[in-house]
Amino acid sequence: MTARDGSGAGRWRNRGRGRARTHGGGPGERERGLRSLAGQVFVLEALIALLVIAAAVFITFHQAQRDTERDARIRSLAVAEAFAHAPGIDAALMSPDPTAELQNRAEATRRSTGVDFIAVLSPAGVRYTDSEPELIGRKATGDLSRAAVDGESFTELFRGAPNDAVRAVVPVVDERGKIVGMVSSGIEVESIAHAVEGRLPLLIGAAGGALALAVGGAALVSRRLQRQTHGLGPAEMTRMKEHHEAVLHAVREGVLIMGPDRRLLLANDEARRLLGLGSDADAERRHVSELGLDPRTVELLESGRSATDEVHRAGDRLLAVSVRPTVSGGKESGCVMTMRDTTELAALTGRAAVARGRLQLLYEAGVRIGTTLEVVRTAEELAEVAVPRFADFATVELLEPVLRGEEPPGTAAAAAGLRRAALSGLRPDQPLQPVGDTVRFDVPTTPMAKALHAGHAVVQAELASAEGWRAQDPEGAARALAYGMHSLLTVPLLARGVVLGMANFWRADTPEPFGEEDLSFAEELAARAAVAIDNARRFTREHAMAVTLQRSLLPRVLPDQSAVEVAYRYLPAKAGVGGDWFDVIPLPGARVALVVGDVVGHGLHAAATMGRLRTAVHNFSTLDVPPDELLGHLDELTGRIDDRESEGPDGEGRRRDEGITGATCLYAIYDPASGLCTVASAGHPGPALVAPDGRVEFPELSPGLPLGLGLGDVPFEATELRLPEGSKLVLFTDGLLEDHGRDLDTGIGLLRSTLARPDRTPEQTCADVLATLLSPTPRDDIALLVARTRLLDRERIAEWEVARDPSAVSPVRNAAAAKLAEWGLDELAFSAELVLSELVTNAVRYGADPVRVRLLRDRTLICEVSDGSSTSPHLRHAATTDEGGRGLYLVAQYADRWGTRYARRGKTIWAELRVGGGDAEPVAVAVPDLDALEDLGW
Repeated sequence: MTARDGSGAGRWRNRGRGRARTHGGGPGERERGLRSLAGQVFVLEALIALLVIAAAVFITFHQAQRDTERDARIRSLAVAEAFAHAPGIDAALMSPDPTAELQNRAEATRRSTGVDFIAVLSPAGVRYTDSEPELIGRKATGDLSRAAVDGESFTELFRGAPNDAVRAVVPVVDERGKIVGMVSSGIEVESIAHAVEGRLPLLIGAAGGALALAVGGAALVSRRLQRQTHGLGPAEMTRMKEHHEAVLHAVREGVLIMGPDRRLLLANDEARRLLGLGSDADAERRHVSELGLDPRTVELLESGRSATDEVHRAGDRLLAVSVRPTVSGGKESGCVMTMRDTTELAALTGRAAVARGRLQLLYEAGVRIGTTLEVVRTAEELAEVAVPRFADFATVELLEPVLRGEEPPGTAAAAAGLRRAALSGLRPDQPLQPVGDTVRFDVPTTPMAKALHAGHAVVQAELASAEGWRAQDPEGAARALAYGMHSLLTVPLLARGVVLGMANFWRADTPEPFGEEDLSFAEELAARAAVAIDNARRFTREHAMAVTLQRSLLPRVLPDQSAVEVAYRYLPAKAGVGGDWFDVIPLPGARVALVVGDVVGHGLHAAATMGRLRTAVHNFSTLDVPPDELLGHLDELTGRIDDRESEGPDGEGRRRDEGITGATCLYAIYDPASGLCTVASAGHPGPALVAPDGRVEFPELSPGLPLGLGLGDVPFEATELRLPEGSKLVLFTDGLLEDHGRDLDTGIGLLRSTLARPDRTPEQTCADVLATLLSPTPRDDIALLVARTRLLDRERIAEWEVARDPSAVSPVRNAAAAKLAEWGLDELAFSAELVLSELVTNAVRYGADPVRVRLLRDRTLICEVSDGSSTSPHLRHAATTDEGGRGLYLVAQYADRWGTRYARRGKTIWAELRVGGGDAEPVAVAVPDLDALEDLGW
């Protein structure tokens, strides 16, 4: 039993240690809590509760142990007496074998009464019966004389063999009063301990509950105390008390503390003195409106806004007031107002505030004036900055040349007549001349004329006394004075020593007139504005020159051609003309080339560079090469130009600033006979393709690199597109898609949705696109070219395969004559037969298979002869003795134009004959028989 008791105690101690570890907080957190007054009170209350509960548990446990032992004594004595006095006990003791008589009876009694043992003893203490049979016949230990000798029943706490127990010993007396034996019954100490331990869980549970209630109550008290003390410790509360006393009585700055309901919580002595609250404690808990404060001060406190060094009046004092909200638990709970007497500094503070405001206004003028490069808008910004913080009304007048971007006149006399460019005021119903009127200052004594001639600002404090101003325009002056205009400050706008115009500042609602102290500010403001206006004037001039140059370099009218129906738009950027361009170039064979390009940068150089590229494209297009080859030639030319411009000491910087490298170009050739469009790009966005049913596609092209980057062995690539009749090919520059706040993908989406409208003409398509994608102030040039395709009627095309046999020339010539008669072009039959004879004969003799002949009836009659050879014939003048060499000469004489076009394999020699009039035969040329021409050499 003892071992088991020891194990239970050990487990109880382990559980106690586990709880101690579990309930402990982090060290830093526990230390912070213990430092506060609320934490210390909590610990003290919890410790007291723990000690009281521990003492109660200890006392209760020992009391239960004593009660159990006393109960064991009573039960043992009762059982022993009952058994000793039971009938037949004395007789059984006198029998020869008391054990046989009493053992079973004693065991039955023991089991029924719940005691641990009942032993019947002889007077000498030898056991007759026992709950442990092996002990029968042995003498019981302990002092039994009280029962055996004295005949007294007694109970005792016996310690010894076989077990410690609480036992009762009762003598058995026969009828004669003689002690014939003894009965001993009892309960072992181990059983008593088990009984006490059975009550222990309930006792411990009750103690734990009491401890939890005590700790919870302590926590509630501590939490309330923590809210009231804000978690401060004793030392901090002591310091707070000292600070509180210092603020109340020693600080020479007034302090008012207001609650969330704007009632006074605290006012220190200085605040009471400054505000005249006196020493009456009744002022506290009164609303701010009941303290007799200035209305502005009351409004500030009731508004809940913060303030720093605002000047408020309190009686005859001027107070610098600061207000800050107080925050508790993340929520605003009131405010604190501090104040100091600044009466003696009021005048100085006022002047400093005016100076600070002027400096701030000059800073804002530097930011707000000149945001654009437009002369009129810059003048408007000057007028808007001045009103209302400096003047009630402001006007700006500029010279006519300045408005046009031209150089202003060098003399002030030429500035007598100006045009009003801007007007700003507090109210719209002003009596001044409107914007756009010409304003003259013919009277030299007007403040304006004085300022223009003197070159500095002039102030007229009292307008009513300005005789010259009133004489200049008596009716207008009378209206201004009746309106309330009473003071004027006028200042010329000077840049680089030249007058650009002037600014006039008027006061009507502001009672204070302009003074001498306002002159320097007005001159500084006008100087900054004059620089911005002069910059805008220069930009306007350069922009106009660049626009003029660019428009002169762009196509003024589109050439006549039948392949496509074309419409275009070109819009220069507001910030400066760029290098965007487009072109439509007719090509042999009724074909047409469509071109768009973009030069990096803006200004005159970009426009001039665009002109160079456009001229180069025109020249290369006469070679009649595919788009990818043309871009290759253009790229090579661009690189050579940049290399030449980089020569010299400053060549690298000039190349960087003025080079062509980085320009982009898109070149497309459309053939109306086949509907095939071949496109190549040098770093330029690809075209949009609109099908006749309105479907919009952006074909994938090999973009290539921009011009001048040096492609090396990487050529440009061409893409072939088959276009149905009525398709629209839309070419554009990136300025159409990208703009302020819009990226390329967004622009493409808008363009796709705009183009997806069938049955729109190219002109209507251009208008739709610009209406959707054009911003009010585009930052880049925009070039847009819309071409709706046409197909040449198959009835207007005739083609023949020609065998490489001289005898095949005559049938082809005859078939061509028949086709011309079918087309009603009999007047061209002789010229066409002559040209075809020469070209076909040359192909048969010197070319390679296959040989083909094609006639196209367009605006002109086009004769084409193709063969598989790449050898090109050359025009030469044959001598009189030469047998051949006159074929191309005849072709050149009878055709309007002729040339050679190379394909991937072979070549095509073409000639165009004018249709309708003007086709008289050259009189200086002797024409032999056409059949004989077949025998002539080239």
